[in-house]
This record gives sequence, C-alpha cells and structure tokens, in this order.
Amino acid sequence: MEPAEAATELIALQGVRKSYNLGLPGQTEVLHGIDLRLQRGEFVALMGPSGSGKSTLLNILGLLEPMTAGSYRLQGEEMNGMDDTGLTLRRRQTLGFVFQFHHLLPAFTALENVTLPAMMLHGRVSPAAQRHAQELLADVGLAAALHKRPAELSGGMQQRVAIARAVVMEPPLVLADEPTGNLDQASSAEVFALLRRLHAQRGISFVVVTHDAHLAARCDRVLEVVDGRLYQDTANGQSRISPSSA
Repeated sequence: MEPAEAATELIALQGVRKSYNLGLPGQTEVLHGIDLRLQRGEFVALMGPSGSGKSTLLNILGLLEPMTAGSYRLQGEEMNGMDDTGLTLRRRQTLGFVFQFHHLLPAFTALENVTLPAMMLHGRVSPAAQRHAQELLADVGLAAALHKRPAELSGGMQQRVAIARAVVMEPPLVLADEPTGNLDQASSAEVFALLRRLHAQRGISFVVVTHDAHLAARCDRVLEVVDGRLYQDTANGQSRISPSSA
C-alpha cells in the first residue's frame, strides 16, 4: 500500500468471518470472508436482503461484536484480539452511531442526550462541550428544543437529536442502521439530507444501512451483501469487484 493511500484509509477488513454457536451442532457461519476498504470522507450505502449478514457486518465495524476470524484495522490499528476496555475506548473515540430507533434517554433533555458521549468519554461535560452541543443542535434545526425531552419531540426531531449525539465528538466514522426506516417520507428526506450535509461540512465518513434504493442511489458508494459475501461494490456507476470474487 502506498503511504498516501494508507494515510486516507479508515477501515481495512481482510478475510472477516463470523460464526454463531461455535463448537455446537448448530454452528452457523454468517459472514464468509469479507474483504473491504473504506477511505476517509466516503458516504457509503450498505444494502442486502434480510438475513444477508449486513447487520452483522455493521456490528463488527462498530466493534459491537467480535469476528470469528480475519483482520479488522481501524485507522491502521488491529482490532481483532483487542480486549474489551480497548475496544470500548476505540468505539467512543472513533465511532458514532445512529439507529432506526433513536435510543434517546427519555428522562434526559435533547441537550443532555447530545452531551452524553462527552460524559461517557471524559466523566464530565466541560463548558466547551456544552457549548458545542448547543451549537450542533442549532445546526440541525433544534435550537428551540434544547431543554425538551424526547416525548415532546416528533420522530424526525428525535432522530435529529440522535444524529447530533452521533457526531458531537467529531468521530471519523458514523454508522447508521436504517436511520430513516421509522420515519415518514418527508422526515426521511430531511434526515438523509442532514446526513449528507454533515458529511460535506465536517468530513465525517458515513456507512448507512438502508433498504431504500432511492436513498442508496444518492450515496457515493453502494455495498451489497448477499448470503454473507460482498456481492457488489459500486462507486460512480463502476463495479469495484469482479463477479468471480463475489
């Protein structure tokens, strides 16, 4: 790998496999040797039918569950074999998460939900972190909702709070699992436009799981997982993998 390429590479997976029920009669392999590289600044759609392994792949990317075999290098550092403490720290420092269901804490205000990552990483929320969270909520159109709790917000507004929480620590990568799947069409379009704007303005990489082909078509790169294998990898209309490798 050339030095310039190494400097821009965010994730490198090689031969990643994942099995469940290891050593038991029901042992099942759901990922069959995934090779994948993601560069800084990419906006990627991850697609595939139910049961294809895309959610498992996203969980491995998010350091939420371990791989069975293979290599996962995050910003050049090997994740396979790292202990739970190290994985938790890398997850908090490097990754943001947005889910279909926002997972906001109902007793916390919008501002308190957004400052939660700083509290978890540093054990406190500094005045600077508080101001940054306020500015970010204003940037996503929620300046008037700082002190409202999730139950007082619409679904689209709740998801915008969740997005602000995901990017507040300026992570290099945000993983979004069906972020518009629980929203109506208008709110879905607004949330997707917000993700694209944050990507453009802040240089954050995004991997977005979606079943919506129209949204995927608006991403810079589309990965399709079928039967636990990377079946298609398309950027700018050009396939990056050969049929034989799929």
